[in-house]
Amino acid sequence: MFFSCSQNVLATNLSFVSRAVANRPHHPVLANILFNADRESGLISLTAFDLNLGIQVKFPATILQEGSITLPARLLNDIVSRLPDGDVSLEVQTETSTATILCGSGRYELRGLPASEFPELPQIVHGQISYLPVEAVLAGLNGSLFAASSDETKRVLTGVHVKLNPTGLEFAATDGHRLAVVETPYSAEEPALPPQAVANLEVTVPARALRELERMLNQYAEGMIAVQFDQTQMLFQGVQQTMTSRLLDGAYPDYHRLLPLQFNHQVTLERKALVSALERVAVLADQKNNIVKITIDELNQEVALAVDTPEVATGKESLPAQVAGGDIEIAFNVKYFLDGLKAINTTDVLLRMNTPTSPAVLTPIGGTKITYLIMPVQIKS
Repeated sequence: MFFSCSQNVLATNLSFVSRAVANRPHHPVLANILFNADRESGLISLTAFDLNLGIQVKFPATILQEGSITLPARLLNDIVSRLPDGDVSLEVQTETSTATILCGSGRYELRGLPASEFPELPQIVHGQISYLPVEAVLAGLNGSLFAASSDETKRVLTGVHVKLNPTGLEFAATDGHRLAVVETPYSAEEPALPPQAVANLEVTVPARALRELERMLNQYAEGMIAVQFDQTQMLFQGVQQTMTSRLLDGAYPDYHRLLPLQFNHQVTLERKALVSALERVAVLADQKNNIVKITIDELNQEVALAVDTPEVATGKESLPAQVAGGDIEIAFNVKYFLDGLKAINTTDVLLRMNTPTSPAVLTPIGGTKITYLIMPVQIKS
């Protein structure tokens, strides 16, 4: 194998595909990236696969000789990312599985492993395929991914539950303390999908895989992405990028039952002002327990944010608000509260609640339909 391309192109694609390289590989070849050069198409493909998440990218290059090899991902990344701008050549001696990298005055040799040892990415032969709008997928991921659990003992909660219906997409994530549900309808330019094409799409995808998908889709910003799935795998196909992920087993919680149908108190606030005030008092909340107390005053149409750490410091911020339903005091984990606010991009937000100990719901006024449920923290009077 012998090809050349620009240092920037090779470094960018290596960096992206390396995110699927196993951290603690069960087999040495899983710490490598598979290179394949195809003269007919003029494309180089790079593949990484940790047996759960697989990423493949293709890019054009000047290919003088076809071939394939696997090379150590971390070492290769470290070398290529530090090479000067200009063309990079990579030549492989198949007999010894050795690759020589040339760039400017530099020459590096790496020992790899034969391509035959690298596992194939899972193929979905009879799975259902749908074409989803990139903009809708990105909106759903942005509004839900942050709420997924990082606790591996709650395996199914480490993913995002995705539903596809004829008019749009629904994304849901929860870690047991908060729940984010995002509904993204198709735009007027995007035809609604026929019911028979989407009836079975209800899957839970690992958050790690969806973070990589989000990174991949940010390069497109618009258009459509092909999604194919079966009972165990999901495959996302872009223009020159493919990502495959194992699905999470187990029944996802019936989260719609957690959402209150009516509320006794509601508050409308300017989102950026609320975020800024919370970030200031969070400096003190971080010193102890991350709790912020919110006092809602209907008479003065005001909301007060307070943090009390007597042995360190106390802080209070007041904000104008539109309050309905009477006064109430409620407390939240300030980080969880901020996470929900930052997933929303509208000017104003609506906070609704019933009692100081029952779930509160934060929603945007206008924009993407996001429902963010957050459990309050019980505090002493």
